Amino acid sequence: MMNFDAHCDIWTDITHHYLNGESDIFRTYHYDRLKKGQIQGGIFVMWNDPPFMKKPLERIREMMEAITREEPDCKDILKVARSREDMDKALREGKMFAFIGLEGLECIGEDLSLIDGFYEFGARHAGLTWNESNQLATGVKGPAGRGLTGAGRRAVRRIQDLGMLLDVSHLNDRSFWEVMDVSSGPVIASHSNCRALCNQARNLTDSQLKEIAATGGMVGLNSFNEFVHDEEEKQTVKELVHHLVHMVEVMGIDHVGFGFDFSEFLSRDTLSLYTNQKSTCTIGLEDASCVPVLVEEIKKAGFTDLELDKITWRNWYRLMKEVIK
Repeated sequence: MMNFDAHCDIWTDITHHYLNGESDIFRTYHYDRLKKGQIQGGIFVMWNDPPFMKKPLERIREMMEAITREEPDCKDILKVARSREDMDKALREGKMFAFIGLEGLECIGEDLSLIDGFYEFGARHAGLTWNESNQLATGVKGPAGRGLTGAGRRAVRRIQDLGMLLDVSHLNDRSFWEVMDVSSGPVIASHSNCRALCNQARNLTDSQLKEIAATGGMVGLNSFNEFVHDEEEKQTVKELVHHLVHMVEVMGIDHVGFGFDFSEFLSRDTLSLYTNQKSTCTIGLEDASCVPVLVEEIKKAGFTDLELDKITWRNWYRLMKEVIK
């Protein structure tokens, strides 16, 4: 079994340890857990976590420095992938691979040339916002009546022209639909669930799910507990599988995968700024090592081996082959 996780905040944690003077951080803090979870690849995002949002570009540059320093330390176990060929090479060599992503572009203001700079560094994924409003678009915590800006429309085109995965997971509804009007290729929601089952703004409506599928894109199942069920005691693996089943019914089997958004390794100072619950974990899926538990629950829901293969990694693999140059 092989799993692909389309949304992971590991670069955030690596940056934290790097700034504390540590090295070989991925191996020390993350590798064993991912290996137990049979995570073969993923998108590791650069993200301006809330304590560092006042100087977003400075923080992203710190993260780029941390990645640059970390990459040679872990090259025997993790390939930082910048092309389709890098991904295939890692698979042949039995290494994990990670594409670099950008969870929000608050850091660029309206300077779209920075997107090209991030691409040259290795980023192959980008979303326009986190939860905030910025000079490109509006996140779920922003005004409902505000959508994309002119710069945001140009950013959508540039991201897709470069061959990067365009991610809508944190956009408010108006921004989502305006992205769809501008987009010319597959669009993803790397870590979102179904609003029909859990009425959270970060979850997607059925019409949004259908629209993403119509682009040839994908949605990644999110393990963040508040997006699984409104009641804490029902934020379980079984309820999360209900979201998967619903996605498949609405979108088709070729448009769903994993985008777990595990956060147990993030600091409490960061987590407390966007959740009131003591834990952010789905019960039974506390971290990446528990992914085989989810896979077994998906089997119980009646999916065939071929369907399971598509969900766990093959759909993402196909899409990355299509989009990433």
